[in-house]
Amino acid sequence: MKPRRIVLPTRASIAVLAALSLAAALALSLGIPLATVWPLGVGLLLVLLALAGLDLWRSLRLWRAGGLHIERRLPAAFAIGASTELKLDLVNPGPLAWRLQVFDELDPVFDFEGLPRRLTVAAQSRSSLSFHVTARQRGVVSLGLTQLLWRSRAGAFEVRERMGEESRLRVYPNFAALARYAWLSGDRRLAQIGIKNFVQRGQGTDFRQLAEYQRGDPLRHLDVKASLRQRRPVVREYQDERDQCVMFLLDCGRRMRADEQTVGTSESSHFDDALDALMLLAYVALTEGDEVGAMTFGGDESTRRDCAPRKGMGTLNVLMNKMHDLQPGGHHSDYLAAAEALSRRLRRRSLVIILTNFRDEDSPELQPALRLLRRRHLVLLASLRETALGRIAEQPIAGPDDAVAVASAHLLSQARHDAFARVVDHDRLSIDVEPRALAATLVNRYHQVKRAGLL
Repeated sequence: MKPRRIVLPTRASIAVLAALSLAAALALSLGIPLATVWPLGVGLLLVLLALAGLDLWRSLRLWRAGGLHIERRLPAAFAIGASTELKLDLVNPGPLAWRLQVFDELDPVFDFEGLPRRLTVAAQSRSSLSFHVTARQRGVVSLGLTQLLWRSRAGAFEVRERMGEESRLRVYPNFAALARYAWLSGDRRLAQIGIKNFVQRGQGTDFRQLAEYQRGDPLRHLDVKASLRQRRPVVREYQDERDQCVMFLLDCGRRMRADEQTVGTSESSHFDDALDALMLLAYVALTEGDEVGAMTFGGDESTRRDCAPRKGMGTLNVLMNKMHDLQPGGHHSDYLAAAEALSRRLRRRSLVIILTNFRDEDSPELQPALRLLRRRHLVLLASLRETALGRIAEQPIAGPDDAVAVASAHLLSQARHDAFARVVDHDRLSIDVEPRALAATLVNRYHQVKRAGLL
C-alpha cells in the first residue's frame, strides 16, 4: 500500500548541500588543513539540517492546522469512449495560502487531459479544477486518492500528500448511442445513423385504432360499419405486433477478440461494437413493446451471463449491469452447445440474434446449430467482418505489390462471402458487416421482420 505522505528535498536544498561539499573540496585543494575544514563544514551542515528540520516541522504543523481537504465530484458511471468531466474541490479553511501541484490517481484504462495542475488555494477559500477522462475498457474501474505536492514554507522540502477517498465505478457500453437514437427517432432523422425504416400509419398486423380516412390509406382497411355510423370514411389502423421476443446469443470466445483499434483514435474493439449494437437493438425492441433477453457463450465461467426475456425499459438497465464488464476470452465457442442450451430454456418462438465473428472452419459446428434453432425460432446470424480487408481492397494501385494486395483482398472477401452464404443457407436475413455498420443494420433487419410479420 502506498504511503500517504512522502517528504523529498527540493532542488534548492540539494544545490545548497552540493555547494557546501564543493566549497569544502575547494578549501582542501587550496591547502587549508583538514583539521580546520572538517569542524567548520560539519558545523555548517548541522546548522543547515537543523534549519531544514525546523522548516519541515513548522510546515507540517501549519498544514495540519489548516485542515485542507479534497472533495471529488464523480458521475454515477462512465461510458466507454465518451469523454467525461471530473471535478476536484480543494477547501482551505486555514489562515495561510498554499501553492500546490495536483494529480489524481486514475485507473490505467483512462486517457486523461488536464493533469497535473498547478494552482494556489487562498486562505479560507475553495478552489476548483476540472479535467477530462476517457475510458478505453468496460468493467469496474478504480479511482485512487488525490496527490497534492506542496512546498515547505522556507522551500527546503517538497511534501507529496495523498488525500481524499478511493472510489470504484462502472464503465458501461457507450449508451450515448441510445440517447441519439431516441432524439433522432423523435425528429424523423434516423437516416443520419443508417436506419431506414419508420413506423408508418396503418401498417402492421395488430389492430390499433379507428381513424378518419386519408388519401393513400389502403382501401382494404376501410371499416364499413364505422363509416356508416360516422357518415364519413373510417379506416382501421394497425401497428406492428407487440409482445414478441428478441433473444441475443453473444459470442464471448476467441473469435471475438479481433481488435483493429488504432492508438489515439476513438475507434472501439469489435466486441465493444457488438455490445453497443446489442444495447441499441434492445432499446428499440423494448420501446416497441417486445421482450428482450440475452445469453453469452464461448467464454469461461466468469463471462457467463443469462438474462431471461423481459419487457419494459428496466430490462435495458438489467442488461447494462450484467454485461458491462464482459470481455472475450481465449476459449473455443461451441455453437451447437449454445443452441441446445437456448432451445431447452426458450420454448416460445423468438427472433434469435447470434452475434459472432464467422470463419469458414466454423461451418461444421455452426450449420447444425442454426438448423436446431430454426426448428422453432427465426434466426439472424450477425457476423463481424474485419475492416482492414475492405481498406486494402479499396486502396489505389501504384505498382505490382499493390495489385497483388488488392487482388488478394478481393479474393479473400469473395471466399468469405461464399462461405457465409453456404453456412446460413443463403438466408437473406443474416448479415456479414463491418463492426461500425452492425448497429444500424441490425435495427433495419428487426424492422423488416416486424413489417413482414415473420414472427
